[in-house]
Amino acid sequence: MNTTSIEAQSPGGIGISSLSDGTVLETLPKFMSTCETAFGCPRDSLDNRFVYTVISPRARGLSVGINMNPDRKCNFDCIYCEVDRSRPPRETALDVPVMIAELDKTLELIRSGRLQERERYRQTPPELRELRHLALSGDGEPTLCPNFVEAVEAIVHYRASGNRPFLKIVLITNGSFLDRLEVIEGLRLFTVRDEIWAKLDVGTEEYMNKLNRADCSLDKILANILSLAQNRPVIIQSLFASVGGQPPAGSEIEAYVRRLRDLKDAGAQIPLVQIYSATRPTPHSECGHLSLRALSEIALRVRQTCGLKAEVF
Repeated sequence: MNTTSIEAQSPGGIGISSLSDGTVLETLPKFMSTCETAFGCPRDSLDNRFVYTVISPRARGLSVGINMNPDRKCNFDCIYCEVDRSRPPRETALDVPVMIAELDKTLELIRSGRLQERERYRQTPPELRELRHLALSGDGEPTLCPNFVEAVEAIVHYRASGNRPFLKIVLITNGSFLDRLEVIEGLRLFTVRDEIWAKLDVGTEEYMNKLNRADCSLDKILANILSLAQNRPVIIQSLFASVGGQPPAGSEIEAYVRRLRDLKDAGAQIPLVQIYSATRPTPHSECGHLSLRALSEIALRVRQTCGLKAEVF
């Protein structure tokens, strides 16, 4: 099936093409689809214990990450997860003072331009070396970090000290523990410019048990997302993968879209839905990458049914 010429570009640089059947197909620029630019490549630890960098398509550039879970603790066991939990971790707890020192060193490396001297960044376009945000993420579920509040307080204090540009904080979470008192306390320190990215990969409990293998229910996650999103915007991050060579069933996609519509109808503020697939190596061989066309069709369904902004990464 032939495509027409590219008709438009999204703010993220994603091309919009039309197929002869009317389907909208989003196409990533060449530099966004190759490992040569660090997309799909492992994180760069920079010889740190807790702080790393990665070129992130969803951040549209350079992300500095904090490994909130060096012990790899997570209540999900997603088949697409890149973390190999069969190996013992090098660290068992987040040392906040060490993390802040590493953060300061890493930001200076970026500010000075010395980061681009590292091999993996030499061929990366300059716009992708721009620092976009500081991500609370890592090898597990960040809201399970025992010293979550201490870490957020230290980062916010560091950001406020000294004469440096504002650095947006992004919490990347599966949403299971957004109702924990310590998480609520930590999120109160976020400004309106900071962001929460909450995971929603499925529309049914059955498929969640297959894909995410979580120890909590889909209803609990949806309730947590709604409770938070009624008070501040929450970006939804949705990863779609092939499992055993099979994409999600059409009925599963429709159930997922209905979940988003129900959230919106209940008052959830959802400025963006991120649609993407597995790009990094995973210990689970049954997990594969979903085609760009399939991802684009899911995004189109979200736009048409929910009236939400959806982008493919």
